[in-house]
Amino acid sequence: SIYEMFGNECCLSTGEVIKVIGFKINKLIASICENNEVSRFSAKVELPLNFPGLYKVVADKTPYVSIEEITRKVSIGPTRFGHPCFYSPEDIKLANITIKHGEQITFNSVEEVNGTMTVNCGVVRNNQSHSFTLPFSQEGKFYECEDDQIYTLKEIAEWKIPKCRNRIVKLSNTLHMWDCSNPLPENFDGSLILTPVYEVQAVMKFRKDIVHILSDLDVEVKDITDCYDISSFLQPLSLEDVFERTSKEFPMVAEIMEGPSGSQKPYNLLYTGKEIIIYKKYQATRVLASEIRSDSPKRHFLIPMSYKGKFKRRPREFPTAYDLEIARSEKEQLHVVATKAFDSPHKELFSVSVGDQFLVQQCQTSEVLYEGRKKVIDVLACEQILSDTYKKVLLPMYMEGGFVEVIHDKKQYQLSEICKEFHLPFNVKVSVRDLSIEEDVLAAVPGLQFEEEITDSYLLISSASSPMESWEIPVYRLNMSVHLLSKDGQTVVPPVTKTTVEEISEEQYYMVRRYENQTLHPPPRPPKKPT
Repeated sequence: SIYEMFGNECCLSTGEVIKVIGFKINKLIASICENNEVSRFSAKVELPLNFPGLYKVVADKTPYVSIEEITRKVSIGPTRFGHPCFYSPEDIKLANITIKHGEQITFNSVEEVNGTMTVNCGVVRNNQSHSFTLPFSQEGKFYECEDDQIYTLKEIAEWKIPKCRNRIVKLSNTLHMWDCSNPLPENFDGSLILTPVYEVQAVMKFRKDIVHILSDLDVEVKDITDCYDISSFLQPLSLEDVFERTSKEFPMVAEIMEGPSGSQKPYNLLYTGKEIIIYKKYQATRVLASEIRSDSPKRHFLIPMSYKGKFKRRPREFPTAYDLEIARSEKEQLHVVATKAFDSPHKELFSVSVGDQFLVQQCQTSEVLYEGRKKVIDVLACEQILSDTYKKVLLPMYMEGGFVEVIHDKKQYQLSEICKEFHLPFNVKVSVRDLSIEEDVLAAVPGLQFEEEITDSYLLISSASSPMESWEIPVYRLNMSVHLLSKDGQTVVPPVTKTTVEEISEEQYYMVRRYENQTLHPPPRPPKKPT
């Protein structure tokens, strides 16, 4: 018999046949790091993978000696995490390109070309990408490049800890309090050395779930791969594996081997043993929204375009005159009230008092006298609203003040109308809830800020036994394993898709924003005071 403790198999009976399908980090042992070494005063603490916070990865100083070693130890794959970057201290001369020493090489995928295993790589020169392949046999010294991205511990465990190596990380952002007692020192903001503790993932002949075996389980095993029919075992697939299948393979029927955690519908319906129909894969648009509140933590949501509720506008806040310039539009004139006084150092520019009202006009330049010399600076032309007239004034673009929008628009908007007619970010509140949703979580939120539109990967699924409605499930935020059943999806046309507003954690919020902004240029900085 098999004994289970805390979700891990603790004993295997003699003669049991298991098929190992993967290795996974179960938890991390952390030590406080000083000068890239374990601190003499540091006790080792155990961190679960869902321990909160965002971390920066410190580049490993130990080089890899060949491309083959990199492919064995480093995760290279199709997802956003699976593109590690390395550099060589020596030039690498290939048939069609020479890689210069110190140049960042991105590893994209592994491929067999004419019987030779190679890695598809790329370098960026003058904003243009150049592709090439490196054979596994390529030797030399390859060092990790510095990584400026931030990650959760779970992402680091899955993608950023090479096999047989530790990983140093620096705490970038503590997002919220840990429910249990915090194992790290109070107000800790330093570096940690992470040592992984692995578990073996396996399937067994007469079980339909995935078995988790801790790597330190004291058991002797024998490799019988060459003399056993491994096709008799179930083949677990992650949602990423399913998404990588060609569109022609859909629809498909699958049985859930490991369901996601969470009480939110439809996740509470996706339990182990349930059969589902997966109709298709696609990219879908969501609006990323955050609760408007001064204290933290804020709630964050991904709202589908199919959301049928209506919204009314709420005033936006602008910390500088530069933000007013970004927010103004041709569609309507921006009307604001000053919430903070500003005393202009130049007589040519306007000094603002609390309560002053302005209609924002346009950005222009103006000549000012600064320390006896004339300088040209960027300014914002506005009309000050007086009791019976308007006065043209100029505000310096660098002005750090405070403004609140005055809303004259009482119209109720659909989500698609807001995205079409206004620039994001945009402040709203729900005025009419979506009646097609059993519990519209947005209706209870006093104010929302629509931050940006994002595109993400989804699978459309329904229950196989009663396909009355279908749901969109996110591929990269749902931890779920299935195995495909040997029968076709009987319902080719999916039933009506239920609108689901997805509430995401603070870690997921930062990840979503990070992915979406990777391809965008950073916004220009507001002008500084003349010097």
